[in-house]
Amino acid sequence: MIRVLFVCTGNVHRSALAERLLAARLPRGSALRPESAGTQAWPRAGMEHSTRAVLERLGGDGSGFVSRPLTAGLVLGSALVLGLAGEHREAAVRLAPSAMRRCFTLKEFVRLAGGEADGDGRRPDGVGGFPAVVAAAAARRGHMAPVPPEADDVADPGGMPSAVLSECAREIDELVGSLVRLCEDPLTVQVRAVLRVRDG
Repeated sequence: MIRVLFVCTGNVHRSALAERLLAARLPRGSALRPESAGTQAWPRAGMEHSTRAVLERLGGDGSGFVSRPLTAGLVLGSALVLGLAGEHREAAVRLAPSAMRRCFTLKEFVRLAGGEADGDGRRPDGVGGFPAVVAAAAARRGHMAPVPPEADDVADPGGMPSAVLSECAREIDELVGSLVRLCEDPLTVQVRAVLRVRDG
């Protein structure tokens, strides 16, 4: 099992959406296990109503969700930590400095792991499995053209009109789709695609 931890502030909108949208987009049998937490969250059962409604319109499942605070143990136990904004990545690194090379923002990771300035969400040729993708992204940090800090953030939709939350969810859905393409083994994905067509 490979834990991927999404982090936002309250674990109410952005990280909750990322966790459940990634779960919905992963192929059956994937080793990736999406989780989420918040830098200012507290344990509470149930997904916020507006978040769940947007999530389910995109095909995700909001059942059984529990918000929880970010801890050092969660960071250390994750193979990849993805903040929805720079402040969340920094909070994770403060809690567990030894995990720094596994901590990114979601947008930053898609951009760096893809090896492209515009982050096309495709794994570069010659890059192997999940640990190699994470290592390649960490190695590119500081060696690719910088972007403004806010360009790597997904804006907080909290307290905004429902259209803003919907747009935020669509943006996160596109990013987690890129994450799947980057992190899943290409041969495994091809085999699953062939099986789906055959069994279709």
